[in-house]
Amino acid sequence: MIVRLLGGPLAGCVLTTTGAPWDGGWLAAGDADWGLYGPVHRDPATGMVLAEARVTIPRRR
Repeated sequence: MIVRLLGGPLAGCVLTTTGAPWDGGWLAAGDADWGLYGPVHRDPATGMVLAEARVTIPRRR
């Protein structure tokens, strides 16, 4: 499955997953802040998923 990320610190990046569908999650790259991305659309013809950044502050542990 290919996931294209929209908005947030990883805008324009493409995530390739294997096996199971991707339900969204916290992602970061390099010095970027953490970003929560959720799937918003799946193209039935290509299987590509568009994921948007969700404005959320991570909880401290």
